[in-house]
Amino acid sequence: MGHSDGGFSATGLRRLRDVLARHVDSGKIPGLVALFSRGDETHVEAIGTMRHDGGAPMSRDTIFRMASTSKPVSIAAAMVLLDECRLRLDDPVDQWLPELADRQVLKRIDSPLDDTVPARRPITVRDVLTSTFGLGMDMTVLGTPIMGEVFARGLTPNLPVPMPEPDEWMRRLGELPLMHQPGERWQYHISSDLVGVLVARVTGQPFETFLRERVLDPLGMKDTAFNVPDHKIDRLPPLYAPDPQTGEFLVWDESKGGRWNEPPVFPGGGGGLVSTADDYHAYFRMLLNGGTHGGERILSRPAVELMTTNRLTPEQNAARDALARDNVHISHGQGQHGGWGFGMAVRTYRGDYASVGQFGWDGGSGSATYADPDKQLTGILLTQVGASTPDSMRLIHDFWTTLYQAIED
Repeated sequence: MGHSDGGFSATGLRRLRDVLARHVDSGKIPGLVALFSRGDETHVEAIGTMRHDGGAPMSRDTIFRMASTSKPVSIAAAMVLLDECRLRLDDPVDQWLPELADRQVLKRIDSPLDDTVPARRPITVRDVLTSTFGLGMDMTVLGTPIMGEVFARGLTPNLPVPMPEPDEWMRRLGELPLMHQPGERWQYHISSDLVGVLVARVTGQPFETFLRERVLDPLGMKDTAFNVPDHKIDRLPPLYAPDPQTGEFLVWDESKGGRWNEPPVFPGGGGGLVSTADDYHAYFRMLLNGGTHGGERILSRPAVELMTTNRLTPEQNAARDALARDNVHISHGQGQHGGWGFGMAVRTYRGDYASVGQFGWDGGSGSATYADPDKQLTGILLTQVGASTPDSMRLIHDFWTTLYQAIED
Protein backbone atom coordinates (compact mmCIF):
# COMPACT_ATOMS: atom_id res chain seq x y z
CA MET A 1 0.00 0.00 0.00
CA GLY A 2 1.60 3.23 -1.11
CA HIS A 3 1.26 6.48 0.74
CA SER A 4 2.22 10.05 0.03
CA ASP A 5 4.43 12.46 1.97
CA GLY A 6 1.39 13.90 3.71
CA GLY A 7 0.54 10.54 5.23
CA PHE A 8 -2.58 9.56 3.26
CA SER A 9 -2.62 6.06 1.84
CA ALA A 10 -3.51 5.60 -1.82
CA THR A 11 -5.99 2.89 -0.87
CA GLY A 12 -7.58 5.16 1.74
CA LEU A 13 -7.95 8.02 -0.72
CA ARG A 14 -9.68 5.74 -3.21
CA ARG A 15 -12.05 4.48 -0.54
CA LEU A 16 -12.86 8.03 0.54
CA ARG A 17 -13.68 9.11 -3.00
CA ASP A 18 -15.75 5.96 -3.57
CA VAL A 19 -17.78 6.59 -0.41
CA LEU A 20 -18.40 10.23 -1.35
CA ALA A 21 -19.39 9.24 -4.88
CA ARG A 22 -21.75 6.60 -3.51
CA HIS A 23 -23.70 9.28 -1.63
CA VAL A 24 -24.02 11.36 -4.80
CA ASP A 25 -24.92 8.32 -6.90
CA SER A 26 -27.70 7.49 -4.43
CA GLY A 27 -29.62 10.51 -5.74
CA LYS A 28 -29.95 11.97 -2.24
CA ILE A 29 -26.95 14.31 -2.42
CA PRO A 30 -26.81 16.28 -5.71
CA GLY A 31 -23.22 17.42 -5.21
CA LEU A 32 -20.41 18.09 -2.77
CA VAL A 33 -16.98 19.59 -2.35
CA ALA A 34 -14.54 17.96 0.05
CA LEU A 35 -11.12 19.43 0.85
CA PHE A 36 -8.67 17.85 3.28
CA SER A 37 -5.00 18.30 4.05
CA ARG A 38 -2.06 17.16 6.12
CA GLY A 39 1.13 19.17 6.11
CA ASP A 40 1.72 20.55 2.64
CA GLU A 41 -0.52 18.03 0.90
CA THR A 42 -4.08 19.01 -0.02
CA HIS A 43 -6.72 16.94 -1.80
CA VAL A 44 -10.00 18.18 -3.26
CA GLU A 45 -12.99 16.17 -4.45
CA ALA A 46 -15.76 18.01 -6.30
CA ILE A 47 -18.48 15.52 -7.20
CA GLY A 48 -21.98 15.90 -8.66
CA THR A 49 -23.95 18.94 -9.75
CA MET A 50 -25.14 22.25 -8.34
CA ARG A 51 -28.82 21.37 -8.73
CA HIS A 52 -30.61 18.12 -7.96
CA ASP A 53 -31.85 17.92 -11.55
CA GLY A 54 -28.43 18.43 -13.12
CA GLY A 55 -26.93 21.65 -14.41
CA ALA A 56 -23.45 22.94 -13.75
CA PRO A 57 -21.00 20.60 -12.00
CA MET A 58 -19.73 21.25 -8.49
CA SER A 59 -16.33 22.92 -8.53
CA ARG A 60 -13.63 23.76 -6.05
CA ASP A 61 -14.76 27.40 -5.88
CA THR A 62 -18.47 26.69 -5.37
CA ILE A 63 -19.87 28.98 -2.66
CA PHE A 64 -21.94 27.38 0.12
CA ARG A 65 -24.16 28.65 2.92
CA MET A 66 -22.09 27.75 5.97
CA ALA A 67 -24.96 27.76 8.49
CA SER A 68 -23.64 26.91 11.97
CA THR A 69 -20.11 26.40 10.68
CA SER A 70 -20.13 30.22 10.72
CA LYS A 71 -19.65 30.01 14.49
CA PRO A 72 -15.95 28.94 14.56
CA VAL A 73 -15.03 31.79 12.18
CA SER A 74 -17.17 34.55 13.69
CA ILE A 75 -15.68 34.02 17.14
CA ALA A 76 -12.25 35.11 15.87
CA ALA A 77 -13.40 38.74 15.80
CA ALA A 78 -14.00 38.62 19.55
CA MET A 79 -10.63 36.94 20.09
CA VAL A 80 -8.91 39.86 18.36
CA LEU A 81 -10.55 42.16 20.91
CA LEU A 82 -9.40 39.95 23.78
CA ASP A 83 -5.85 40.02 22.41
CA GLU A 84 -5.98 43.83 22.30
CA CYS A 85 -7.49 44.09 25.81
CA ARG A 86 -10.55 45.83 24.41
CA LEU A 87 -12.53 42.99 26.01
CA ARG A 88 -11.80 41.11 29.23
CA LEU A 89 -13.27 37.67 29.84
CA ASP A 90 -14.76 38.39 33.25
CA ASP A 91 -16.01 41.93 32.67
CA PRO A 92 -19.80 42.34 32.72
CA VAL A 93 -21.22 43.05 29.26
CA ASP A 94 -23.56 45.76 30.57
CA GLN A 95 -21.46 48.67 29.32
CA TRP A 96 -21.78 47.49 25.70
CA LEU A 97 -25.03 45.54 25.92
CA PRO A 98 -27.13 47.51 28.44
CA GLU A 99 -30.19 45.60 27.26
CA LEU A 100 -28.78 42.60 29.19
CA ALA A 101 -28.30 44.40 32.52
CA ASP A 102 -30.32 43.43 35.61
CA ARG A 103 -31.59 40.13 34.27
CA GLN A 104 -34.50 38.08 35.54
CA VAL A 105 -34.27 34.27 35.30
CA LEU A 106 -37.10 31.77 34.91
CA LYS A 107 -37.79 29.73 38.05
CA ARG A 108 -38.24 26.67 35.82
CA ILE A 109 -37.63 26.18 32.12
CA ASP A 110 -41.39 25.77 31.51
CA SER A 111 -42.41 28.70 33.72
CA PRO A 112 -44.54 31.59 32.45
CA LEU A 113 -42.34 34.49 31.39
CA ASP A 114 -43.18 36.47 34.53
CA ASP A 115 -42.38 33.64 36.94
CA THR A 116 -38.79 34.69 37.62
CA VAL A 117 -36.09 35.38 40.15
CA PRO A 118 -33.28 37.95 39.87
CA ALA A 119 -30.04 36.83 38.23
CA ARG A 120 -27.37 36.00 40.79
CA ARG A 121 -24.76 38.03 38.92
CA PRO A 122 -24.26 40.03 35.71
CA ILE A 123 -23.61 38.37 32.36
CA THR A 124 -19.90 38.43 31.52
CA VAL A 125 -17.93 38.35 28.28
CA ARG A 126 -16.90 34.80 29.16
CA ASP A 127 -20.56 33.77 29.40
CA VAL A 128 -21.22 35.06 25.90
CA LEU A 129 -18.11 33.48 24.35
CA THR A 130 -18.79 30.07 25.94
CA SER A 131 -22.52 30.09 25.06
CA THR A 132 -23.48 30.07 28.74
CA PHE A 133 -25.05 33.53 29.13
CA GLY A 134 -28.49 32.08 29.83
CA LEU A 135 -30.49 31.99 26.59
CA GLY A 136 -30.29 29.76 23.56
CA MET A 137 -31.88 27.39 21.12
CA ASP A 138 -32.89 24.42 23.25
CA MET A 139 -34.52 21.78 21.08
CA THR A 140 -35.22 19.65 24.14
CA VAL A 141 -37.77 22.17 25.51
CA LEU A 142 -39.76 23.06 22.39
CA GLY A 143 -43.27 24.18 23.29
CA THR A 144 -42.29 26.07 26.44
CA PRO A 145 -43.33 29.74 26.70
CA ILE A 146 -39.73 30.96 26.51
CA MET A 147 -38.92 29.00 23.34
CA GLY A 148 -42.16 30.22 21.77
CA GLU A 149 -41.12 33.82 22.40
CA VAL A 150 -37.60 33.25 21.03
CA PHE A 151 -39.14 32.12 17.74
CA ALA A 152 -41.95 34.69 17.69
CA ARG A 153 -39.55 37.61 18.17
CA GLY A 154 -37.26 36.66 15.28
CA LEU A 155 -34.31 36.04 17.61
CA THR A 156 -33.19 33.09 15.51
CA PRO A 157 -33.02 32.71 11.72
CA ASN A 158 -36.30 30.81 11.58
CA LEU A 159 -38.59 32.02 8.83
CA PRO A 160 -41.18 33.37 8.22
CA VAL A 161 -40.30 35.63 11.18
CA PRO A 162 -37.29 37.64 9.92
CA MET A 163 -34.48 38.69 12.21
CA PRO A 164 -34.52 42.46 12.80
CA GLU A 165 -31.54 44.78 12.64
CA PRO A 166 -29.08 44.40 15.53
CA ASP A 167 -30.30 47.16 17.86
CA GLU A 168 -33.92 46.02 17.56
CA TRP A 169 -32.78 42.42 18.00
CA MET A 170 -31.06 43.43 21.22
CA ARG A 171 -34.18 45.29 22.42
CA ARG A 172 -36.31 42.18 21.89
CA LEU A 173 -33.71 39.94 23.50
CA GLY A 174 -33.51 42.23 26.52
CA GLU A 175 -37.26 41.96 27.15
CA LEU A 176 -37.04 38.22 27.80
CA PRO A 177 -36.02 36.52 31.02
CA LEU A 178 -33.06 34.18 30.92
CA MET A 179 -33.70 30.44 30.74
CA HIS A 180 -30.88 29.72 33.20
CA GLN A 181 -28.61 31.67 35.51
CA PRO A 182 -25.59 33.29 33.81
CA GLY A 183 -22.77 30.78 33.49
CA GLU A 184 -24.95 27.83 34.53
CA ARG A 185 -25.56 25.90 31.29
CA TRP A 186 -24.29 25.78 27.73
CA GLN A 187 -27.04 26.74 25.27
CA TYR A 188 -26.95 26.73 21.53
CA HIS A 189 -26.70 29.45 18.91
CA ILE A 190 -28.02 32.76 20.30
CA SER A 191 -24.67 33.52 21.96
CA SER A 192 -22.96 33.29 18.56
CA ASP A 193 -25.25 35.96 17.11
CA LEU A 194 -24.77 38.01 20.28
CA VAL A 195 -20.99 37.91 19.76
CA GLY A 196 -21.44 39.81 16.49
CA VAL A 197 -23.45 42.54 18.21
CA LEU A 198 -20.89 42.76 21.02
CA VAL A 199 -18.02 43.13 18.55
CA ALA A 200 -19.87 45.86 16.65
CA ARG A 201 -20.65 47.79 19.85
CA VAL A 202 -17.07 47.58 21.17
CA THR A 203 -15.44 48.57 17.87
CA GLY A 204 -18.02 51.05 16.57
CA GLN A 205 -17.91 49.21 13.24
CA PRO A 206 -20.41 46.88 11.61
CA PHE A 207 -19.60 43.30 12.60
CA GLU A 208 -18.92 42.26 9.03
CA THR A 209 -16.50 45.18 8.51
CA PHE A 210 -14.39 44.33 11.56
CA LEU A 211 -14.44 40.60 10.80
CA ARG A 212 -13.32 41.29 7.24
CA GLU A 213 -10.56 43.74 8.14
CA ARG A 214 -9.04 41.71 10.97
CA VAL A 215 -9.70 38.08 9.98
CA LEU A 216 -11.07 37.41 6.51
CA ASP A 217 -8.87 39.70 4.39
CA PRO A 218 -5.59 38.83 6.15
CA LEU A 219 -6.38 35.15 5.50
CA GLY A 220 -7.28 35.75 1.87
CA MET A 221 -10.87 34.57 2.47
CA LYS A 222 -12.17 36.55 -0.49
CA ASP A 223 -15.37 34.53 -0.95
CA THR A 224 -16.43 34.57 2.70
CA ALA A 225 -19.18 37.08 3.47
CA PHE A 226 -22.76 37.44 4.64
CA ASN A 227 -24.14 37.57 1.10
CA VAL A 228 -23.29 36.60 -2.48
CA PRO A 229 -23.28 39.50 -4.97
CA ASP A 230 -24.71 39.13 -8.46
CA HIS A 231 -21.33 38.66 -10.14
CA LYS A 232 -20.73 35.52 -8.02
CA ILE A 233 -24.28 34.19 -7.80
CA ASP A 234 -23.73 31.50 -10.44
CA ARG A 235 -21.29 29.85 -7.99
CA LEU A 236 -24.00 29.46 -5.30
CA PRO A 237 -26.21 26.36 -5.60
CA PRO A 238 -29.78 26.28 -4.30
CA LEU A 239 -30.12 25.04 -0.73
CA TYR A 240 -32.49 22.09 -0.46
CA ALA A 241 -34.52 21.01 2.56
CA PRO A 242 -35.80 17.60 1.43
CA ASP A 243 -39.27 16.55 2.54
CA PRO A 244 -38.73 14.26 5.58
CA GLN A 245 -41.53 11.91 4.46
CA THR A 246 -40.98 11.69 0.71
CA GLY A 247 -37.39 12.88 0.22
CA GLU A 248 -38.59 15.32 -2.45
CA PHE A 249 -36.04 18.09 -3.08
CA LEU A 250 -37.74 21.23 -1.77
CA VAL A 251 -35.83 24.48 -2.34
CA TRP A 252 -35.29 26.22 0.99
CA ASP A 253 -33.29 29.04 -0.58
CA GLU A 254 -32.80 29.81 -4.25
CA SER A 255 -29.59 31.35 -5.53
CA LYS A 256 -30.61 34.38 -7.59
CA GLY A 257 -33.04 36.48 -5.59
CA GLY A 258 -32.64 34.26 -2.53
CA ARG A 259 -31.91 35.19 1.06
CA TRP A 260 -28.15 35.40 0.54
CA ASN A 261 -28.26 37.44 -2.68
CA GLU A 262 -28.49 40.73 -0.76
CA PRO A 263 -26.72 41.99 2.39
CA PRO A 264 -28.72 40.86 5.44
CA VAL A 265 -30.45 43.13 7.91
CA PHE A 266 -28.76 41.10 10.66
CA PRO A 267 -25.27 39.72 9.91
CA GLY A 268 -25.55 36.58 12.00
CA GLY A 269 -22.33 35.26 13.51
CA GLY A 270 -24.17 32.08 14.39
CA GLY A 271 -25.13 31.03 10.88
CA GLY A 272 -24.99 33.80 8.31
CA LEU A 273 -21.74 33.27 6.41
CA VAL A 274 -21.21 31.94 2.91
CA SER A 275 -17.82 30.58 1.94
CA THR A 276 -15.76 28.09 -0.03
CA ALA A 277 -13.72 25.05 0.90
CA ASP A 278 -10.43 26.88 0.28
CA ASP A 279 -11.42 29.87 2.41
CA TYR A 280 -12.32 27.66 5.36
CA HIS A 281 -9.19 25.63 4.85
CA ALA A 282 -7.12 28.80 5.25
CA TYR A 283 -8.92 29.61 8.50
CA PHE A 284 -8.56 26.18 10.10
CA ARG A 285 -4.94 25.90 9.00
CA MET A 286 -4.32 29.22 10.73
CA LEU A 287 -5.73 27.72 13.94
CA LEU A 288 -3.52 24.62 13.54
CA ASN A 289 -0.56 26.97 13.06
CA GLY A 290 -1.20 28.61 16.42
CA GLY A 291 -2.72 31.78 14.97
CA THR A 292 -0.37 32.58 12.07
CA HIS A 293 -0.91 32.57 8.32
CA GLY A 294 1.81 33.17 5.76
CA GLY A 295 4.08 34.65 8.40
CA GLU A 296 1.41 37.06 9.63
CA ARG A 297 -0.10 36.70 13.08
CA ILE A 298 -3.91 36.79 13.04
CA LEU A 299 -4.52 35.65 16.63
CA SER A 300 -2.21 35.03 19.56
CA ARG A 301 -1.38 31.46 20.43
CA PRO A 302 -3.15 31.72 23.83
CA ALA A 303 -6.29 32.99 22.06
CA VAL A 304 -6.27 29.99 19.74
CA GLU A 305 -5.73 27.66 22.68
CA LEU A 306 -8.74 29.17 24.48
CA MET A 307 -10.92 28.74 21.39
CA THR A 308 -9.90 25.18 20.64
CA THR A 309 -9.81 23.54 24.08
CA ASN A 310 -12.75 22.69 26.33
CA ARG A 311 -14.07 25.62 28.38
CA LEU A 312 -17.07 23.90 29.99
CA THR A 313 -17.55 22.25 33.35
CA PRO A 314 -19.51 18.96 33.42
CA GLU A 315 -22.52 20.86 34.79
CA GLN A 316 -22.42 23.44 31.99
CA ASN A 317 -22.01 20.68 29.43
CA ALA A 318 -25.17 18.81 30.44
CA ALA A 319 -27.20 20.56 27.73
CA ARG A 320 -24.66 19.56 25.07
CA ASP A 321 -25.13 15.94 26.08
CA ALA A 322 -28.91 16.28 25.96
CA LEU A 323 -28.79 17.88 22.50
CA ALA A 324 -26.74 14.97 21.21
CA ARG A 325 -28.92 12.30 22.81
CA ASP A 326 -32.27 13.75 21.81
CA ASN A 327 -31.62 14.99 18.25
CA VAL A 328 -30.18 11.83 16.86
CA HIS A 329 -29.80 12.37 13.11
CA ILE A 330 -28.74 15.98 13.50
CA SER A 331 -26.15 15.22 16.16
CA HIS A 332 -24.64 12.17 14.35
CA GLY A 333 -21.13 12.33 15.81
CA GLN A 334 -21.64 15.54 17.76
CA GLY A 335 -22.67 13.57 20.82
CA GLN A 336 -19.15 12.18 20.91
CA HIS A 337 -17.40 15.56 21.13
CA GLY A 338 -17.66 15.98 24.86
CA GLY A 339 -16.72 19.65 25.08
CA TRP A 340 -16.98 23.19 23.75
CA GLY A 341 -14.39 25.92 23.45
CA PHE A 342 -15.20 29.37 22.09
CA GLY A 343 -17.53 29.07 19.08
CA MET A 344 -16.80 25.42 18.37
CA ALA A 345 -16.89 21.87 19.67
CA VAL A 346 -13.79 20.18 21.08
CA ARG A 347 -13.45 16.42 21.44
CA THR A 348 -12.54 15.54 25.00
CA TYR A 349 -12.86 11.77 24.67
CA ARG A 350 -12.58 9.16 21.94
CA GLY A 351 -16.13 8.40 20.85
CA ASP A 352 -15.58 7.67 17.17
CA TYR A 353 -12.75 7.66 14.61
CA ALA A 354 -11.62 11.23 15.39
CA SER A 355 -8.84 12.10 17.81
CA VAL A 356 -9.22 13.73 21.19
CA GLY A 357 -8.55 17.44 20.62
CA GLN A 358 -10.23 17.70 17.22
CA PHE A 359 -12.10 21.02 17.00
CA GLY A 360 -14.70 22.54 14.68
CA TRP A 361 -18.40 22.28 14.00
CA ASP A 362 -21.16 21.19 11.64
CA GLY A 363 -23.93 23.14 9.92
CA GLY A 364 -27.55 22.36 9.23
CA SER A 365 -27.02 23.22 5.56
CA GLY A 366 -24.87 20.10 5.12
CA SER A 367 -21.45 21.48 6.08
CA ALA A 368 -18.68 20.20 8.35
CA THR A 369 -15.39 21.92 9.18
CA TYR A 370 -12.78 20.53 11.59
CA ALA A 371 -9.08 20.42 12.33
CA ASP A 372 -7.11 17.86 14.33
CA PRO A 373 -3.89 19.03 16.04
CA ASP A 374 -2.75 15.48 16.82
CA LYS A 375 -2.93 14.38 13.19
CA GLN A 376 -2.24 17.86 11.74
CA LEU A 377 -5.36 17.20 9.69
CA THR A 378 -7.90 19.65 8.28
CA GLY A 379 -11.15 18.58 6.66
CA ILE A 380 -13.90 20.60 4.99
CA LEU A 381 -17.03 18.97 3.55
CA LEU A 382 -19.72 21.12 1.92
CA THR A 383 -22.99 20.27 0.20
CA GLN A 384 -26.34 21.91 -0.56
CA VAL A 385 -28.66 19.51 1.30
CA GLY A 386 -30.04 20.67 4.63
CA ALA A 387 -30.56 18.47 7.67
CA SER A 388 -34.32 18.06 7.28
CA THR A 389 -33.45 14.44 6.43
CA PRO A 390 -30.47 12.40 7.71
CA ASP A 391 -28.81 12.22 4.28
CA SER A 392 -26.28 15.07 4.56
CA MET A 393 -25.48 14.17 8.16
CA ARG A 394 -24.75 10.57 7.15
CA LEU A 395 -22.52 11.87 4.37
CA ILE A 396 -20.61 13.98 6.91
CA HIS A 397 -20.22 10.98 9.20
CA ASP A 398 -18.90 8.79 6.37
CA PHE A 399 -16.49 11.51 5.22
CA TRP A 400 -14.80 11.62 8.62
CA THR A 401 -14.82 7.85 9.04
CA THR A 402 -13.05 7.33 5.73
CA LEU A 403 -10.75 10.34 6.09
CA TYR A 404 -9.32 9.06 9.37
CA GLN A 405 -8.86 5.63 7.81
CA ALA A 406 -6.89 7.23 4.98
CA ILE A 407 -4.20 8.47 7.35
CA GLU A 408 -1.10 6.33 6.95
CA ASP A 409 1.98 7.44 8.87
